Amino acid sequence: VHLVESGGGLVQAGGSLRLSCAASGNIFDINVMGWYRQVPGKERELVAVIDSGGSADYADSVKERFSISRDNAENTVYLQMNSLKPEDTAVYYCKYTAIYVTTNPEMYWGQGTRVTVSS
Repeated sequence: VHLVESGGGLVQAGGSLRLSCAASGNIFDINVMGWYRQVPGKERELVAVIDSGGSADYADSVKERFSISRDNAENTVYLQMNSLKPEDTAVYYCKYTAIYVTTNPEMYWGQGTRVTVSS
């Protein structure tokens, strides 16, 4: 599975960005796609995830500001980020997890896209 992210960039505080992640390759029907972020010196943290049925979950720090969605036909996940804050500055990574019944999940990461929010 290959993941290609896009949409990062520089934005002023209070602004918006939309990240996209397109998955290609051997896509399994039952999967979870999501966004994580990382800043230097800290562990990568979950931002938002959504499963193939459309159920989503968010980190408390982004609830009410970020919205995750997906297009299963295009194997693409989106992250709409509104009311951005300087503390949202990070490299954002897309993650794809295939969920199997009888074997362990398979996980893949994108290369990351940088989001910088200026104050």
